[in-house]
Amino acid sequence: MNDSVLHFESHRRRLLALAYRVLGSRADAEDTVQDAWLRWSDVDCDEVDNPTAFLSRTVTRLCLDRLKSAQTKREVYVGTWLPEPLVDDDALFQPDPLTMHELACDLSFAFLLTLERLSPLERAAFLLHDVFDMGYSEIAEALERSEAACRQLAARARRNVKRPHAAPPVPRESGERLAAAFVKAARDGDVAALAKVLADDAVFLSDGGGRVAAVPYPISGRDAVAKVIIGFATKPVPEALHVRPARINGLAGLVVSANGHLIQTLAFETDGDGLIKTVYVTRNPDKLQRVTP
Repeated sequence: MNDSVLHFESHRRRLLALAYRVLGSRADAEDTVQDAWLRWSDVDCDEVDNPTAFLSRTVTRLCLDRLKSAQTKREVYVGTWLPEPLVDDDALFQPDPLTMHELACDLSFAFLLTLERLSPLERAAFLLHDVFDMGYSEIAEALERSEAACRQLAARARRNVKRPHAAPPVPRESGERLAAAFVKAARDGDVAALAKVLADDAVFLSDGGGRVAAVPYPISGRDAVAKVIIGFATKPVPEALHVRPARINGLAGLVVSANGHLIQTLAFETDGDGLIKTVYVTRNPDKLQRVTP
């Protein structure tokens, strides 16, 4: 590899991590980083004083352009919108160890959905500063705003992004037991057993994107969620149905396929008592293309 390629590849994971958090889409993040590579390949890397800042700035601007289009599409999105799932802790979308810290590790659906409440500029300023440790002078250049304006953007975002939403870490073994109990209750059609692993205020979110059948609105409450899940589970299913445990955006989850074709992913966010407080179901085929059945 020449120096230009080596420079870029050393930053690829960090750039993917940034783009995914801004866009909520693995596919869009990968396309954005590829676009950044095309721009990088046109410059003389020896003349770039700070490659990290240059590439972060380039990816941020590309993300903001994509986000404008994405938000227009989400305004007419059918049903609940969820971020594209990352299955089995995809390391490519984590920052490198030197820049990783508590918030940078958070890929949970709750965190990413919280970011959706922010404006594109607020989201970018917050992520660049609080997650990726960039200084306000660099952020100002990336966003083409003054440092003071970027501080205000990050501050407004920070007020809306609270840590209590984040799921407590669940050991892999505990997560697998929780997923197994969920599957057993669903397969047995046992509403009472399923309700036992759900929190009182459990929420069920399902993203079909208008492409496949999905609950078009959030379902709240332990009993209501249990009945909805059992209702789906008791419908006729293909003989070759396969369910495997997985880590999805850092959460315990399941990947469901039939005849080698992916049907959906489920991710379980828990509360402090080890009960499921949110079930995230991704069924939109466009968001499952990069998931292994």
